[in-house]
Amino acid sequence: MKIEKEYKEILEDFKKLLKSSNLKYTKQRELILQIIYDNDGHFTPENIYNLIKMSYPEVKIGIATVYRTLTLLEEAEIVSSISFGSQGKKYEFGLKEHHDHLVCLKCGGIEEFLDKTIEKQQEEIAKKFNFKMTNHIMKITGICSACQAK
Repeated sequence: MKIEKEYKEILEDFKKLLKSSNLKYTKQRELILQIIYDNDGHFTPENIYNLIKMSYPEVKIGIATVYRTLTLLEEAEIVSSISFGSQGKKYEFGLKEHHDHLVCLKCGGIEEFLDKTIEKQQEEIAKKFNFKMTNHIMKITGICSACQAK
């Protein structure tokens, strides 16, 4: 999926967000943003924490910093999440083109897709109910082909 903003612009927005929230800019917070921006996919906070520890062993970071920063980034719509109920959330970069998700209940795999027919149908439903749709999230759960084959 295409990213709609350059990293430098996103980083500047993030720094402004931190300042307006009375939080300090730190290398750790920037690395959380950078990991999500640089790596296509969906990540748990633990995945992000481990990627930072592996890629930047000299940087001291706590898992609580990852959780707090992800919450801030999600509130600012820089990242978005998919909830897995008791298993927590997986995060992805939120400034990509709109898309929906197929989620495997066995392996946790996530496939992104965009279907114009579904998008049009959702708009028609909102119109039918005189509802001004501002956003939507679609998550279809099931069993992926790889897990079905096992």
